[in-house]
Amino acid sequence: MVGGGRPLRLAVLTLGAIAFLFPFYYMVVGSLGKVTSGDLDGALPRPGNTTTGNYESINGAISLGRSLVNSGVFTMGVLLCTMVFGVLAGYALARLHFRGRGTLFAVLLLVQTIPFQLLMLPLYVLVVRDYGLGDSYLGMILPFAINSTAVFLFRQFFLQIPATFFEAARIDGASELRILWQIAIPMVRPALLSGALLTFIGPWNEFLWPFLVTKNADMQPLAVSLAGFMSNLQGTVANPTGALMAGACVLAVPAVVLFLLFQRHFTQIDIDSGTKG
Repeated sequence: MVGGGRPLRLAVLTLGAIAFLFPFYYMVVGSLGKVTSGDLDGALPRPGNTTTGNYESINGAISLGRSLVNSGVFTMGVLLCTMVFGVLAGYALARLHFRGRGTLFAVLLLVQTIPFQLLMLPLYVLVVRDYGLGDSYLGMILPFAINSTAVFLFRQFFLQIPATFFEAARIDGASELRILWQIAIPMVRPALLSGALLTFIGPWNEFLWPFLVTKNADMQPLAVSLAGFMSNLQGTVANPTGALMAGACVLAVPAVVLFLLFQRHFTQIDIDSGTKG
């Protein structure tokens, strides 16, 4: 009975994988077509219909290399701030005892219920008008430097580590930073990788805030540049649908590549393996 159910499970998983991968396949095929129909017939590559002209059209219109650099600096800046501040804050909320810790954690949960769009206007006034950080990398990065979701994620993982590890390290005279670096962080690697990947996807695809703070085309990240390019597709390129697919491919490829590189590391570490009894 068990053996007979395995082919059915494999068939279901295979169908699920095909359904998940088909949009990516369709996007790549459409981006390489001289003529893209936009229907299911476009999923079948046709001889003589392959070209890189859609990507060349994007590169000629928005300076693809410069936009990629802007997105990379913006995303890496947000990623670095999120990981550093998120790990420090998550460790403090999980393992340090100080007055007001419970209140601070409650505020952290409350912040997650507030949509970013509600804060956008006061943030714009503060960052652009008061600080004068418009058309700058720091102006794009600053509102995303602290990620409450990442802090919550790291806190929950740090709480899973047995307290005996920390007590033994403190008895040996280790400082809190050394405990964090040599004991806690190696044990929460899945959380770090998950947080890094999720953090990368957010700013890499972010459109609205960079659109508000960057008026100079040379400072705009890829998502903003592509949005401006796609809004003027009709009459400017020979294959608007193919150019649209090409833009989606350029935006999606880095996140997909990162996931493929790190997906084998997304496994739960047996935290209790270091304790006896």
